[in-house]
Amino acid sequence: MSIEPSTLSERGDFIREIVAADLRDGRHQTIVTRFPPEPNGYLHIGHAKSICLNFGIAREFGGRCHLRFDDTNPIKEEQEYIDSIQADVRWLGFDWGEHLYFASDYFEQLYDWAVYLIGAGKAYVDDLSADEIREYRGALTQPGRNSPWRDRPIGQSLDLFERMRKGEFPDGTRVLRARIDMSAPNINLRDPVLYRILHAAHPRTGDKWCVYPMYDFAHGQSDAIEGITHSICTLEFEVHRPLYDWLLENLPVPSRPRQIEFARLNITYTVLSKRVLLRLVNESYVRGWDDPRMPTIAGLRRRGFPAEGIRDFAATIGVAKSDSVVEVGQLEHAVRNVLNRIAPRRFAVLAPLKVVIENYPEGQVEEMDVLNNPEDPSAGTRKVPFMRELWIEREDFMESPPAKFYRLAPGREVRLRSAYFITCREVVKDAAGEIVELRCTYDPATRGGDSPDGRRPKATLHWISAGHAMPAEVRLYDHLFSCPDPGADDRDLFADLNPDSEKVLLGCLVDPTLAALPVGETVQFERLGYFTPDSDSTTGRPVFNRTLTLKDTWAKLQAQGKQG
Repeated sequence: MSIEPSTLSERGDFIREIVAADLRDGRHQTIVTRFPPEPNGYLHIGHAKSICLNFGIAREFGGRCHLRFDDTNPIKEEQEYIDSIQADVRWLGFDWGEHLYFASDYFEQLYDWAVYLIGAGKAYVDDLSADEIREYRGALTQPGRNSPWRDRPIGQSLDLFERMRKGEFPDGTRVLRARIDMSAPNINLRDPVLYRILHAAHPRTGDKWCVYPMYDFAHGQSDAIEGITHSICTLEFEVHRPLYDWLLENLPVPSRPRQIEFARLNITYTVLSKRVLLRLVNESYVRGWDDPRMPTIAGLRRRGFPAEGIRDFAATIGVAKSDSVVEVGQLEHAVRNVLNRIAPRRFAVLAPLKVVIENYPEGQVEEMDVLNNPEDPSAGTRKVPFMRELWIEREDFMESPPAKFYRLAPGREVRLRSAYFITCREVVKDAAGEIVELRCTYDPATRGGDSPDGRRPKATLHWISAGHAMPAEVRLYDHLFSCPDPGADDRDLFADLNPDSEKVLLGCLVDPTLAALPVGETVQFERLGYFTPDSDSTTGRPVFNRTLTLKDTWAKLQAQGKQG
């Protein structure tokens, strides 16, 4: 397979250049990548970047990408996570076909290779405790010390390792370590632990095993078994690469994968630590893993982010060799670009204020033709009922407006979207002095929103027919954290939580056709933002999540930068 230089330049990142060169030089005939999540939580937006990279490279170069679960720690793994990960990868638009694997598929082979290392004098059973191993390992500026069990006879280590497998010893009493170099500058080469004792039932293998491989031992060997050509990892695994290579060099593996590291995603106003995300869920700071404020793929999906927008975001930020922080506005900008193009427009009023059109015939109902999406002429129009009593947004009226407030006010004329011009004639208040109703008149000659005499009101308002509006609950979402760098400067990360990250509005009114909108579809409430039905919706009680506002700060900043 050959890669044209022009195609390579379009792809334009260092990993794709490596892959293209390996194909061009004949090192590989077929590119095989993998996405290897640990099933101990839900995937987040950082994983989405890795998914797009691994599956994207395989697709672009005519290869394949495996989905392999790193299920080597039964204490933290659950079937719920396995199911959610598969659903998330598919939702993002990728498929592994028949290539679904688990590290546990290879437990027997990994155990045999551990025995091989012991027999070759390159691994030993160690009786030091976890704290003692850390103490003996030394520090970056101080070499480590050999364990007193480092020179244990091979036969004794073989016997003990077999008995570890049989479950004869308690957790933490023994481990299997590689015999490499306790004075190595890279601490990961100072006799790393390969196996530990865990008396825990595994979701797939049950009680068969009492010893489980460490990630560093399972990772590279699983890659080799599957014939992975390029093992693409985030940057924190760079210091683990010498161990990855040492194990491949010292075991009779069927292939030799190449590990390549790239910078993980860091994004403002967001925390991507699984430990923190798990705490947010377990301590009920959020509604669950799929809470619309969570940076999980499930949460973004529930909030209404389209998969295409996330893929576009991953492509826009690219692949780098050094860590950096991406503005959350870039993600929102990518999502808005997609939604602006594909989202149907609908009317909704979040804080209703009643309007009575006094000169409109009582009992009459007209149907107005309203564009479904001005960005997509092929989307056509819809029929929207119009009658004497309407609802408008409360913030679209001011009794004593300041300068530059161009919406409805006493004596002022405005346009109702795709309907008529109306003028406010009277303000009706309740006993407490609150405005409860506006009395207006309309100009019948302005049907459709245009005036035959060329009048052009400065404001166009959305509206909804009082006789057809459907009550709804609306949840407005903002960033989960109130500052761009949560927990920085030794702050308590949870003290940075945004108390206004979710606002629940009751008594909202929406277009009645939205009752049939399926969960997962996103629409634009005109002038208000993008919204999607929530899974909490019930018949007669729809719940909508605000995906994003219409305001695109990132696009504005980019435009200003270009002008400068």
